[in-house]
Parts: sequence; C-alpha cells; structure tokens
Amino acid sequence: MSTPKSATLDLGDIADVQTQPSPHTIDIDKVGVKNISYPIVVLDKFNGTQHTVARINMYVNLPHRHKGTHMSRFIEILSECRRDISIKNIESILEETRRRLNAQSAHIEMTFPYFIDKPAPVTKARGLMEYICSFKGSLDENGRMDLVVGITVPITTLCPCSKEISKAGAHNQRGEVRVQVRFKKFFWIEDLIRLVEESASCEVYALLKRQDEKYVTERAYANPMFVEDVVREIAHKLQKDPNFTWYAVESENFESIHNHSAYAYIESRSK
Repeated sequence: MSTPKSATLDLGDIADVQTQPSPHTIDIDKVGVKNISYPIVVLDKFNGTQHTVARINMYVNLPHRHKGTHMSRFIEILSECRRDISIKNIESILEETRRRLNAQSAHIEMTFPYFIDKPAPVTKARGLMEYICSFKGSLDENGRMDLVVGITVPITTLCPCSKEISKAGAHNQRGEVRVQVRFKKFFWIEDLIRLVEESASCEVYALLKRQDEKYVTERAYANPMFVEDVVREIAHKLQKDPNFTWYAVESENFESIHNHSAYAYIESRSK
C-alpha cells in the first residue's frame, strides 16, 4: 500500500502563512492565546506551597511585517514548563516566549483561586476561604521585567450615614476589594490579604457559629466605613510600606438597600 502524499510532507513543504507580510502597516501590541486552564504552584505562608489551577493568557507584540503569530508555540512553552509554573519563573517563561516567537515583548497573566484555612473569630471553627489572585508579567524589548501581583478580597462594610441617621440598626453589605501592587522584594499573599481585611468594617469568614455571628455583627456596627474610607485606609498602609513601589486599590460594595454598587478607586504614583 502506498503512503498518502500528505503523510510524507515535511515543514519545508507547508506554507507558513503567519510569516507572510500583512497588507496593513500597523503593529499589534498584544497577540496570543487566552483562557488556558493550567495547574500552577503558589508559595503558601503556612504550608510551603499550594497547588491550584490558573486561567492563563499569553501574548507577544507583532510587527506589521508579519501577518500573524504562531499560536501553538505558547502552548508548547507552557507544556515544557508544566512542572514548575510559578511566580519565581515567570521571567524565564517570558524570555523563552520572546525568543521562541522572535518578539520584542512578551506578556503573561495568571488568575487563580487561593485558599486560606481561616478560623472563626470566637469559636475558632475552621473553613476554607477563597481569594482570587493574579500575577501579571511583562518583558520589554530592553529586557526590563514588570511584575504586578493582584488580590481580590471579600469584606463587610457598614454604612456610617445609615448608622448616624437611624434610631436602630444600620444597613451593611458584603463588598469586594481588589488590590494590585508592584514591589521590590518578595512578600506573602497572606500578609496583603490580612492588610485588606483589617481595613474594612469586618472581614468575611467561610464558617460562623452563633457566637461568631454576634461578634462580626457587633464589630461591623462599631466600625462603620464608606467605600471611600476603605480605599483610603488600604492606600495609607501601602504608602507607608517602602516595599511597594506602586499600587491600585478599588472597593465595591454590593449594596443591600440600593439597586447599584458603591465604588471607589485610588492609584498611586510610582515611588
């Protein structure tokens, strides 16, 4: 039986359409792949490491002289690094991405759930709290590395205005704080999460008994905060820490008595 002609072709016989010129003289800032689900390893302050699954986006720049990029190469790079995808080797992944795709700049974004075994405030009953975290790395044409770490932390806030004008009670709600930072040296995700939780009316727990519910209700009532108060408090703490060279802080309240969210945002100037 003869071998089909298609099976005997080598790469030299197959057209590389991506390397053909584009009809438009327009450079592309980022082109690549998005929403790759992939296992990664994250450093854990209390347990050494934590295995989780990230949603990964990878990009390179594309000069106008090329029609397209080679999408399969992004997946090849991840597959080759599969046993050691973590924040410590983001730079080497970006270097390989830039080299393999013959690009000037390379970018990677990882978003993943991170879990902390958190005790309730009174009974100490334990439950796993989920926090959404992210690593965003970029390597430019001069070899300069930029790394931003982000966290999303659920919080509780109690409205100062509602407490002031009401004879009894005050409306409170669950909110979400999103923080992004640039930094000089390593820090623990847990410490940044703690900084945020201590800047709200009260923190959120995975498991609460009745004694715990009493505690968090009364704590929030004793510590009313607007979204403006929350972002200012977090920004103040980050500003005092010389390790953080830049930050962006946003707080969103999912209002319990309004048909909208309350929102505030602060971004620092680089130190």
